[in-house]
Amino acid sequence: MREVILAGLNVVSDGLFMDNAYIHMRNGKIVYVGKNDKTSFPAHIPVRTYDDDTTALPGFIDVHIHGGYGVDVMDATEDVFTTLGEKLPTEGTTAYLATTITSSKARTVQALQQCAQSVKKLGSAELLGVHLEGPFIHPDKRGAQPLQHIERADVEMFAEFQRAADGTIRIVTLAPEIEGANKLLQKCNDERVIASIGHTTVDYETLEQLVQDKPMHVTHLYNAMPGLHHRAPGVVGAAFTFPSLKSELIVDGMHSKAGAVRSAFQAIGSDRLFLITDSMRAKGMPDGDYDLGGQTVRVHGEKATLEDGTLAGSVLRMNDAVRLMRTFTDASWEDVAKMTSWNQAKALNISNRKGNVAAGFDADVVLFGQDVLQETWCAGQLRFEEGSK
Repeated sequence: MREVILAGLNVVSDGLFMDNAYIHMRNGKIVYVGKNDKTSFPAHIPVRTYDDDTTALPGFIDVHIHGGYGVDVMDATEDVFTTLGEKLPTEGTTAYLATTITSSKARTVQALQQCAQSVKKLGSAELLGVHLEGPFIHPDKRGAQPLQHIERADVEMFAEFQRAADGTIRIVTLAPEIEGANKLLQKCNDERVIASIGHTTVDYETLEQLVQDKPMHVTHLYNAMPGLHHRAPGVVGAAFTFPSLKSELIVDGMHSKAGAVRSAFQAIGSDRLFLITDSMRAKGMPDGDYDLGGQTVRVHGEKATLEDGTLAGSVLRMNDAVRLMRTFTDASWEDVAKMTSWNQAKALNISNRKGNVAAGFDADVVLFGQDVLQETWCAGQLRFEEGSK
């Protein structure tokens, strides 16, 4: 439908909770959000009415997702992005960054070229660009990244990747301590690409110097990095301490146990946290064996591991990350809106059109009843409704 009004619900708009409100959407944009004090609406506009325990949030933006529903970004086919575009709204995700894994240069280039061709297809979950995870990482903290394709930080290789992606690489995960990292960090800064610290052994003191110069991110906090120690605070200690560091967090109860999630929420706060899935192709699929970067990943229940037991991405859905975040912490809906959408939109410099339920923004909206996802709207189109087939 080109125009619709959602009435009688709660809305998180401009960071504030508004009860008994309505949202007017037209031609893919939000045209008005306000109190539901009208006795009637124009007869030509369809109106959907909700009860007072329904809350509207901005659509989720997942900045770290390798795949799901049987496909992986590294497959480098159009079907990958068609599938993700159709399926991600079932978990509330309305926009995302396609995330690569460490692989051969040729295969990475092929995947990036396909990403570039698929950016900004509207009407479903929107591909915003690329998160390049690897190959510029430390081998000792590779996690499920294939060892044979790890590289030193190479500015020319990154430039080739960016050309293949037609300039759509928005985030690069790298280890600041590896050879060539300083030059690559400067390159990222010059091109307004976000450098995200991950798969790293870097120490707290090095980060203390780095973050004075530029804002940076932390890739999947707690994972693929040394743990917090009172004599070696490391990346975790830096994330807890420095306001210029923003951190991804996988809230699935495995990558980050409940106590660790609470610690991050208390120390970092909702203004600097990004909920991510880090999901791989097995999300939404039956238990079994799946491929990740040429490696066999065994999926059982909610856990995905390599044969040696190493966690290998996740099968997490964003709506489940929200539910668990609210279970593990006292996060409000206002906090959730920041951690799933507004923070991401600001970081990606698209906060003029995404990350908020307000007039002038894209009509990307999710509705929750209690902690259950009820509906997902992408560019003003209903793409998911709980209970419908």
